[in-house]
This record gives sequence, structure tokens and C-alpha cells, in this order.
Amino acid sequence: MLFHVRMDVDIPRDLDRTEAEKLLADEKAKAQELQRVGTWRHLWRIVGHYANISVFDVETPAQLHHILTSLPLFPFMKITVTPLCQQPSSIGAEEG
Repeated sequence: MLFHVRMDVDIPRDLDRTEAEKLLADEKAKAQELQRVGTWRHLWRIVGHYANISVFDVETPAQLHHILTSLPLFPFMKITVTPLCQQPSSIGAEEG
């Protein structure tokens, strides 16, 4: 199942700098791990915002929930999830 996920990040300005840097490094490592295994299929920055648009490929909504809630920055995110399905008029699009 494919899901379009928007993540808006709002790290508190008063968060300890060392802790914030560790969170960011951990988040990057987790995102890259999920991309390497094909779960996090696309990751796009939204210009002018501390936010991204992503496409996840998972078996179930519960699996996506588990992935999102396990992200190091999850406590500082507002997340919007939209399920996706194949558009019949699309040419060359992958099944999913």
C-alpha cells in the first residue's frame, strides 16, 4: 500500500543543542535505512518550510503507524497521511 505523508517539524528552540543534534542525526539514519529497504520510497523537502512530502510503501496502515511513531523526531511532528491508489489513466506508473 502506498501512502502520501506530509511531515511538518517543529523542534522547540529551547531544546538542548546536543540533544537536538543527536535527534537530527538519528532521524537521518532512520530515514536512510527505510529508504534503502524500499519502505520510504520518496522524500521531498517543501521549499520554505521545515517539512517534507514522502511516499511510503507498506503492507498495512498499522505498519505505517508503527514506522512514523518510531521516528526520532515524531514528538515534534505534525503528520498528515493520505492513502494512494493507482490512477487508471496513468501510463508507465508502477502498480501499487
